[in-house]
Amino acid sequence: MKRSKGTRQGTRSILRKSKSDKGRIDIARLMHDYQEGDKVAIVLDAAQQGGMPHRRFQGRTGQIVKRQGVAWVVAVKDGNMSKTVVARAEHLCPIKE
Repeated sequence: MKRSKGTRQGTRSILRKSKSDKGRIDIARLMHDYQEGDKVAIVLDAAQQGGMPHRRFQGRTGQIVKRQGVAWVVAVKDGNMSKTVVARAEHLCPIKE
């Protein structure tokens, strides 16, 4: 059988939701208004495919750089490199400082 090489390959456990998290999305998470410099965690929501960053950024934290359409640009450290990730609000979670 040919191995899958899609962007969501090998995500069975990464994108699985717990029993208490299943159901509708929290509206506060969608409507949260981020400012530049806010710290956020990238928490992928498998039920929403639009605006989902790559699975390698699951669980990473970063800073909001700017707004891009309905999505947000987040600066994330990946090893020694700084990368920018474009993600919608349903895949971001604010971090309190």
